[in-house]
Amino acid sequence: MTFRLYPNEKTQYALRYHRKLHMDLYNAAVNNRFTQYQIYNHRIDYFEQQNCLPAFKEVWIEYKELPSHALQATLKRVDFAFERWLKGLAKRPRFKSIRHYSGWTYPDCAGFKVESDGENGYLNLSKIGRIQMRGQAKYWGKPTTCTILYRNGKWYASITVNVLDQVLKPEILPVGAIGIDLGCNSALSITDGDNHQQIDAPKFLRNAEHLIKKASKEKRRKRQPFRKKKIFASRRWKKAVIKVSKLKRKVANQRQNWVHQVAAQITSSNRMVATEKLEVKNMTAKAKKGKRKKQKTGLNKSILDVGFGMLRSTIKYKVEQIGGVFVEVPTRQVKPSQTCPKCGNQRKKTLNIRVHECSVCNYRQNRDIAAAEVMLYWAKGILPGSGTVLVDAESPSSTASTSQSKLAGSMRQLGAKKRQKSQSNFVTNDLGDVETPIDGVRGASRREARLG
Repeated sequence: MTFRLYPNEKTQYALRYHRKLHMDLYNAAVNNRFTQYQIYNHRIDYFEQQNCLPAFKEVWIEYKELPSHALQATLKRVDFAFERWLKGLAKRPRFKSIRHYSGWTYPDCAGFKVESDGENGYLNLSKIGRIQMRGQAKYWGKPTTCTILYRNGKWYASITVNVLDQVLKPEILPVGAIGIDLGCNSALSITDGDNHQQIDAPKFLRNAEHLIKKASKEKRRKRQPFRKKKIFASRRWKKAVIKVSKLKRKVANQRQNWVHQVAAQITSSNRMVATEKLEVKNMTAKAKKGKRKKQKTGLNKSILDVGFGMLRSTIKYKVEQIGGVFVEVPTRQVKPSQTCPKCGNQRKKTLNIRVHECSVCNYRQNRDIAAAEVMLYWAKGILPGSGTVLVDAESPSSTASTSQSKLAGSMRQLGAKKRQKSQSNFVTNDLGDVETPIDGVRGASRREARLG
């Protein structure tokens, strides 16, 4: 749940100060990892950097004001970035400026306290103070983690809570099953086999594009910063930047609101949803040289304007929240757009063909609706020429990217690893007392007092 924060002038200064300290710690940890590997050929892990925090605080005394768990979460964020980079899931970690460092995380309740029942209330942050917050959560429980975010001049608190399963599941569960095909003209083509519905794309970005271009043109006419020549930005340029960011943020908020409304409408009457497995990152990749770059750019903009990835993830978690089933149909195997839902015959179609006409069974239907029917029948196991059953259909729903991202580590896995390591790092003497091994003391003495 995300709440909007309303800090006073004193509290806002403290929030900015803590944000800058976390940014400096992040950059120091990144620099420390690269330096140790390039100079000493030593690969540093999370636990070594975490053990250096007490000595680091002795050198940089301003970090003594910050909670230790929040600092550890920042170091874990660095470790997560390096793990994803080494696994080929992300780019090389870079230093972050204050503009691109959104905030920090409290991984447990030791650093924050929430005074709310799910609607508005107050948030108490350690070493910062009491802040009024506004927002309403659909479900509420015991707060577990809190992330402070700064976006477009506003402060937000993203709070995760533990909610009982009995509270999440409604009293009357829906029983419907539908297939959904995503597109650019019709954002969603929905069918349950008998009834069909198409939801047009809202095109929020297209409608506001002329305003964004006008504001961007005004920004380019102002004096922008150039650090190498020590040229500072003018006040008019800063105001123009804020104007452009507000327009883009409004488009993003409109899209997010529309996505949640559509997802809530779908899950209110359906317990099973089948849709195609899409790789949005590959679909919106830049065109190669000399391959209709302008047309590809327009297609990418239309895909991102609809928000294929956001739609899919929102519908998925809302369906699973009520105990339903979300099925991702393997597109390359089933080929929904090329397959007839009545007889299973496959025939290639170009994108300009918008009506499905089967030459075998003479079935005629809108192309997107026919593709949605194919996905629904495949998930149910009644698609002609396919022996798929619903139990087999659940396996493709977990994408490869999700499974790979879990391998990069999380705070829960980190806690289990900490406990396992702490048990192995302590030995017992003859009297039964617990002692620290000498190797650990020697290793600590060799470490530097600061991270970089």
